Amino acid sequence: MVPTPDTGAVQQVADLVARGKLHDAALIGKMALTPQAVWVTKGSPKDARKAVQKAIARADAQHAVAVLVAYNIPGRDCGGLSAGGAQTPAEYESWISGFADGIGPHKAVVILEPDGLGLLPSNCGSGFPFSDGDRYAELNFAVDALEAKPNAIVYLDATHTGWLNVGDASQRLVNAGVQRAQGFFLNLSNYQFTPNLVQYGTWISKCIAYATTVTPGDFGSCPNQYWNGGPHPALIADLLGEWTGVALSTYGVWSDSSTTPELNTSGINLRYANMLGTTAPTARFVVDTSRNGAGPWQFTPGTYTDPQDWCNPPGRGLGMPPVARPVAGNPLVDAYLWVKIPGESDGQCTRGTAGPADPEWGLTDPAAGEWFPQQALQLAQLASPALLP
Repeated sequence: MVPTPDTGAVQQVADLVARGKLHDAALIGKMALTPQAVWVTKGSPKDARKAVQKAIARADAQHAVAVLVAYNIPGRDCGGLSAGGAQTPAEYESWISGFADGIGPHKAVVILEPDGLGLLPSNCGSGFPFSDGDRYAELNFAVDALEAKPNAIVYLDATHTGWLNVGDASQRLVNAGVQRAQGFFLNLSNYQFTPNLVQYGTWISKCIAYATTVTPGDFGSCPNQYWNGGPHPALIADLLGEWTGVALSTYGVWSDSSTTPELNTSGINLRYANMLGTTAPTARFVVDTSRNGAGPWQFTPGTYTDPQDWCNPPGRGLGMPPVARPVAGNPLVDAYLWVKIPGESDGQCTRGTAGPADPEWGLTDPAAGEWFPQQALQLAQLASPALLP
């Protein structure tokens, strides 16, 4: 579904046309008119219901399916740049019930609480006013409330290739009720390479199968991206030579055949094959490809005390446009989606400096969720694949 474009995008197109930059205006227009998610982030249960109903009505008019983001968990973003959310678990349960009522019998994809499992309360520092038990109870309630709607398709947060390791992500998902949902989502608002995310998501699905069916509870034995264990035995005599294992790098595309040790996944895949035997993974996933066309930002080490590589990084481009069942031979990948609205700021990034300016952009970034015209244009210009001929 194509939601109503951000007013900032509309204004940017008008400004570019007025300046005679017609190609750039067309790029922003094409970006804004690509199907993307609708975020529901605040308000009363009635407000949530109405917002969802409005989005679904628009989707129905387009003969499309609404992708809805539920983003109102208590203590969201650890009180950071996207702080907010319901004040209590009871308030959240009422809000998510209103959200679910808005879906009713209609088909809808629900991206349930970005960062909700990546940033558990225990990850937020001492004195945070919520507990991990609260968070898991809230997410389990939400899964059940949403999945009670016959055509709702629910995905939980599994972070991305540069964040949680496979076993940790899998255990958090199971604790949050993933086995009663459709599956999980990856790379929300981030920039990791799509092939790596597909591999990571497949490992998570296999880890869930292993640690719930083969050896219940043994999430810690799941191979993960932070140590690949060396190559498949058949590759030892290849150009890789002898090596025992390294962490995978996020700054290149992974594969079983790579001759770069930190990009080679063959050892991990062999281990999963041996661990699972005939047990098949079933948890499915979607990937946010809205801004990952150029992969993650490889900043110069030592440049900043906190580079905030997730926050409005420069030189990035739009990724693959939304598509269902995008990976031939891998039925676990349900879709590539544009969940983060490209062009909307991640927040006011200062990269560990005194601020208020972002030293990479030479200006003060817009607040989280506000239109960032400079980054929007760069994303559109550097899209991979290209937006326009």
